[in-house]
Order: sequence, then C-alpha cells, then structure tokens
Amino acid sequence: MRGDMPAVEAKDTIAAATTQLVAALHPATGFGDWVSVASLRQVMHALPTAIYTTDTAGRITFFNAAAVELWGCTPKLGSSEFCGSWKLFWPDGTPLPHDECPMAMALKQQRPITGMEVVAERPDGTRVLFLAHPTPLFDDAGLLIGAVNMLLDVSERASQRLASIVESSDDAIISKDTSGIIRTWNTGAERVFGYTAEEAIGQPVTMLIPTDRLDEEPEILQRIMRGERIDHYETVRQRKNGELIDISITVSPLRNAAGRVVGASKIARDITDRKRAEAHREMLLGEMKHRVKNTLAMVQAFANQTLRSVPKEERETFGGRLRALAGAYELLTSETWNRAQMRRVVEQALEPFPVQRIVVEGPDCAVNAANASHLTLALHELATNAVKYGALSNAEGRVHIDWLPEGQSHVRLTWRESGGPAVPPPERKGFGSTLIELVLENVRLEYAPGGVVCAMSVPLDK
Repeated sequence: MRGDMPAVEAKDTIAAATTQLVAALHPATGFGDWVSVASLRQVMHALPTAIYTTDTAGRITFFNAAAVELWGCTPKLGSSEFCGSWKLFWPDGTPLPHDECPMAMALKQQRPITGMEVVAERPDGTRVLFLAHPTPLFDDAGLLIGAVNMLLDVSERASQRLASIVESSDDAIISKDTSGIIRTWNTGAERVFGYTAEEAIGQPVTMLIPTDRLDEEPEILQRIMRGERIDHYETVRQRKNGELIDISITVSPLRNAAGRVVGASKIARDITDRKRAEAHREMLLGEMKHRVKNTLAMVQAFANQTLRSVPKEERETFGGRLRALAGAYELLTSETWNRAQMRRVVEQALEPFPVQRIVVEGPDCAVNAANASHLTLALHELATNAVKYGALSNAEGRVHIDWLPEGQSHVRLTWRESGGPAVPPPERKGFGSTLIELVLENVRLEYAPGGVVCAMSVPLDK
C-alpha cells in the first residue's frame, strides 16, 4: 500500500480485503486447511482495524486484537452477541441495545450497513466513537452463514471536529477544575470577557464575577460535584475593562475515566443586547399602558359630561363597558401585548361579577389582542344581562363557560346559564346582542327555558 494513499481509499481497500479474508475463517465455509486458517488469523490479528465475525444468531465467532483494544474488554466466543463492547450508545447519548446495533441490523435485514456512527463505552468509563461496517456472509447456495464487521475508530477525528467547533464558537466556552481554576479558554471567551487565553488560563474563574455575586460560584461548584448540570442560568459577569455584562451560562460536569467529576465545562452567551431590548420593550409597554389608561379615563370624563341627561343606569352601563375594555388592555400589557391566554381573558372580563357562581373550563390556548378585546366586551355584555335578568339576578343561579377546539384555528366558546328566572327573547335586538354579533363569529344566542345559552366561535392566535 502506498504511503500517500488517501485515508478513505485505504479504508475501503482494507474493508474489501478483510471481508474476503474473514469469510474464509468462518466455520460454515468448510475451510479445512489449518495452516491456511492459522495464517489468515495472524493476518487478521495484525490488521490495525477492529474486525470480528458472528454466526447467523449474532454470536461472536472471531475477533482480532484491534477489536479488543477498541472495546476495552474481551468478549466470550460463542456467547457474546452482536458486538463485544461493554455498552453501546448512539452519538446523541441515547443507549443502544446490543440487539439493535448495526451488526444486528445487518443480520436481520441481510444487507450491508455502511459507516453507521456508534459510541462504545469501555468498562473504565471512556467512550470511543466508531463507524460500523457490518456485512452479511452467504454460502454458495445463497444461505446466510454469518457476518463480518469492521469498526473504524473516529474518536480523534470527532475530537478535532469538536475542538474546531469550540474554537470557532461566538459563545465563551471555558473549562475549570474543581478548585475553580480556568484550564481552557476559547476565542469566544476572549471576545466576551476581553482576556486572552494567556491571561485567563491558570487564574480563578472568580476574576469574572462581580464582588456582589461571588457567592454564586461555591453553589455552582457544589452542584457540579454532585453531577448536576446547570442550564441557561442568567446572571451578570465582569469584563477585563470592568464593564458588567448580562450572560446566560450552561455548566456541565467533566469526568475522568473512572467517572469522577474533575471539573466543569461552561458555555457563556452574552445576552446584554437582549436584556437591553427587553428593558426598552418594557418601557414602551409601560408608556403605552399609561396612555391607554389616560385615553379611556378621558373618554369616561367626556361621556359623563356629555351624557348628563341620560338615565344613570345607561351611564353606568357605558362606564362598565369602558372598564371592561380597560381590563382587557391591562391584561395584554401584563403579558406580551399582542396575545393573551384564553382563561386569563375570561377571568379578567368576569372579575367585577359574582365569580363564585361562575364555572370556567377549557384547554390552554391564546387569542390575539383584537380578539381578546372583542371577547372581553362580549362576556361583559352577557354577564351584565345575567345580573339584571338572568342566572346572576337571584341567589341560586349559575353560569358555566367552556370552550373546545373547533378545527385548528378556532375554539367554540359556550356561555350557559342555569337556575335563574326564565328570560323571554327580547322584542327587539339590543345593543349588547348587536355588539356580540359584531365582534365575534358564528354567534348563536338562545333563550332556553333553563336559561340563556350563547355559543360563539373565537379565532385563536397561532
């Protein structure tokens, strides 16, 4: 083999030659020349690539020295099945049962599996990433007689790839020992904190922590020593120039071959811009909330002045509608302004009424700002009428409100009264009924003997 042969071509050549050699080693081939078999075994053991064979049931019938080195243990011929490793995992860390590994797949499906990534854990706790190349073997009659597998250790390549990712990351990625001394420092850490690797490595990580937050580090270390992982912990750290920055950190324990925690890996993301944007958004929402309140109060004052000759009951009804609308905006500004949870909208709209006699049920879902306002006004009208004429006008009446999915974009909300006096249909449609029909879709209003029932379709916020 030429010394300048590309790595991929060399591996393919080894794979092809190895498959032919191992096929001759399998007992079912009837290869009876002991000298030739012994020679082939010597060749197989001398190969730097892990090779092993199994019978049709997946029991290991041969393995070479490179396979033992990769696995970190020696399987038992004739009893160990599918793979000689102690434990197997998928690359994402999910456990992989031996009877579901690539060799088991190749035997079950009777087809080669090429280059599947698998992680083997050795008894000492170390892990190795390898590519599996199991190939089924058949006799002259085409019957399955077993399989051969070649395992290529790509841990070093994976480590180099990981190192490249760490070094090119915009996030600060550092490691420290159990004493809190910095051991590694990537270019992202230089950008975030302002220290070079030469300045940071060997220094205590507390040099990044403001004096009023120094108590955070012992607590973090204690959790890491217990093997815990800390996800997206938001805090404040200090740059080389003294500037304080908001960061989100994730801390994971680092273990040695014996599984003992020997340090921690930290990923720190600068979230200063996000925090500033959130603060600016809160300021704008506060200003908007203040202006909406002032506007509604001004409308209320104008109404009181303009409607002085209107009966008191009508003025109070108008005022109640304004207060309901103000409550809807109050709810929106306390959440995200553009959407609100359905349950919160319903409960907010009914807050001025005897809520102990109102049952609210329905799945979690959200409505946008416009529909939250419309629903609030509709519920306010229904509750006001229930207090005047319906179920809430006596001591026994009850109201039940529920909503259920109606397709993927709407819910069907139903207002159902019971226990109150019979309410006859009005002779003419009032403002409340008109308002409900204007602001919501597919409204059905019934004056049933048991009480008023109103069903309406409410669009959801997706």
